[in-house]
Amino acid sequence: MFERITAYLAEQLDIPQEEITRDTTFESLGVDSLDTMEMVMDLEADLGVELELDEKITTVGELVQFVEKKLD
Repeated sequence: MFERITAYLAEQLDIPQEEITRDTTFESLGVDSLDTMEMVMDLEADLGVELELDEKITTVGELVQFVEKKLD
């Protein structure tokens, strides 16, 4: 899931995927809450699952954990 999310972010933000780690914050990438919601909606469509953001997610690693938990 980490690779899938970092590939998405790299494509959307036009940055090298290798620069994104689990500890990378969305703020450091210039991603705001609206961008985060758009990303979650894209992930929902891609994965065919509903991901309701019920907590504040600030890092890539937190998003990975959130998505993996929803998929279990």
